[in-house]
Amino acid sequence: MSDAADDHKPGDDRPGDDRPDDDGPDDRGDSERERRWRLVVGGDDAALGADDQRLSAALTALYGEGADGGGGRGGGGQRGSLGRSAPSVARWLGDIRQYFPTAVVQVVQKDAFERLGLKQMLLEPEFLAAVEADVNLVATLVSLRHVMPAKTKDVAREVIAKVVAELMARLEQRTAEAIRGALDRSRRTSRPRFADIDWPRTIRANLRHYQPEQRTIVPERLIGFMRRQRRLADLDEVVLCVDQSGSMAPSVVYASVFAAVMASLPAVKTKLICFDTAVLDLTEDLADPVEVLFGVQLGGGTDINQAVAYCQGRIEHPAKSHLIVISDLYEGGDADALVGRFARLVAAGGNVICLLALSDQGRPAYDPRLSARVAALGIPVFACTPDQFPDLMAAALKREDIQAWAAKLDIKTIRAED
Repeated sequence: MSDAADDHKPGDDRPGDDRPDDDGPDDRGDSERERRWRLVVGGDDAALGADDQRLSAALTALYGEGADGGGGRGGGGQRGSLGRSAPSVARWLGDIRQYFPTAVVQVVQKDAFERLGLKQMLLEPEFLAAVEADVNLVATLVSLRHVMPAKTKDVAREVIAKVVAELMARLEQRTAEAIRGALDRSRRTSRPRFADIDWPRTIRANLRHYQPEQRTIVPERLIGFMRRQRRLADLDEVVLCVDQSGSMAPSVVYASVFAAVMASLPAVKTKLICFDTAVLDLTEDLADPVEVLFGVQLGGGTDINQAVAYCQGRIEHPAKSHLIVISDLYEGGDADALVGRFARLVAAGGNVICLLALSDQGRPAYDPRLSARVAALGIPVFACTPDQFPDLMAAALKREDIQAWAAKLDIKTIRAED
């Protein structure tokens, strides 16, 4: 079976399932052990209850003998199949969601896509309405959008919008707080904006106004930071240069969300450039991250040098620029020219960082030779998770030592070529 069976045994999370673990010495424990083995191995489903028969059928459809042309779960001659019908797949997805938590459902879905070739089912609205959406599914939908019927495309946009909204809720506030570097903390005011209140000092200054019955302090005087007024020309420039080849798909999704968040902050000027063998400037669409994702072209070759050249031309003030290249550095273009271009950007005062991935896994495949050559220029080269990215950007905007920042978080960086 898949990893899902190892991490989460069938029936563990079913509503009302308060049966004991199978470690007990009594008959109930033996019965539960036998039940679980029947579900794992497959075979005589008649010995199972009606609910367990549905669970076994859902697993057999994916892991049973014949489901992928291999042995699967055994099954005593059962033939697993989800069929070619989108409604039947939707029912199957409903069954596995009933028996497993979201994390396991996503693993089982991934197995279904790989073992049964269900990618074509993503073109069916009924399937999309039932599927458990995540970043990887969004990437797949984006890559298939050109072959989707109009009705399916509308459903796909709704699915993508839902995932993007969840990502924004998870990442937006922390990103904004980390990047908001426009505060002049040397000057204070008694009329601060809510986001600029210095709460420790405000609380200490108002301790005499403590209300015992409400167990709270009513602040009579607020203490906060004054915002520094910055001219447009003084703003830091952040350019996200994102590889949109197929292997980088999750990174494109996360980078688009972060770019949209940063574009909403007045403290920085943000640009989003996506590339394969062509360059796509999506800066004007950053107000709508869903529209950004529908604009990317996942797949194709890679010409990093051409993309960095374009970004170089878009940078207005190199000494105030931060170029974040998100790529596995498998260069299909001129690698020597790319290294030279990076060197010139660094010499001009640009803050260049290369992320081999921006994904939850954070363990990318990458070109070790080109990565080492880039690292030899003093450019930090490493993989980053979405939860680490806001702090990374805050450190970059402060011009902190990114290598030292990564070391504190035990992030492995690429060593320079000897």
